[in-house]
Amino acid sequence: MENDVTKIYKLISQKTYNNVTIGESQDVVEYFQDDNLIKFPYRIYYIDNSDIFLESLSEQQKMILHCIYSRSCDGYIRRKHLNSLLMMDYEDWTIPYIVKICDEYVVEILEMTYEILKEQDTERIKKFCLQNIESFCKGYNRMISYWNEYYRFRNKSFQKYIGRKLFRECFGYSRSMERSL
Repeated sequence: MENDVTKIYKLISQKTYNNVTIGESQDVVEYFQDDNLIKFPYRIYYIDNSDIFLESLSEQQKMILHCIYSRSCDGYIRRKHLNSLLMMDYEDWTIPYIVKICDEYVVEILEMTYEILKEQDTERIKKFCLQNIESFCKGYNRMISYWNEYYRFRNKSFQKYIGRKLFRECFGYSRSMERSL
């Protein structure tokens, strides 16, 4: 995969939004998957120029690209690339990117993700979440915090909130997970 990542990195614009002086945040997201450490930047600030070269990429290269841009500082870009990733026959190594984006504050991403995943077999995602139970539970609590801060006024009942449905039905969250920590 290293060659594919290198190719994608060379194709991505090095221009950043609002002339931010860094392309990637120093904050890093870490998960484990089958004894492998997966690390990626919390945010990237590169402008999305992928429409120029997307069609020339292999399926794996497209998955890599979509994962990278799922970390964009622009929520519209994150949503666009996550949607593209979810519509593919995505591989297990992409699951950390899918799960991470769902503990963030853009409710439209949660809605889109739920609508796609509710029709899929999500056992691979549930397995991943169990392997990363501490990070996953923190993500669940983070999602609740964003609901409380930004969406409680239009979704009074957390029981009906789309983020809760996504985490429970598609990712396998249960209270017993938190009790096991």
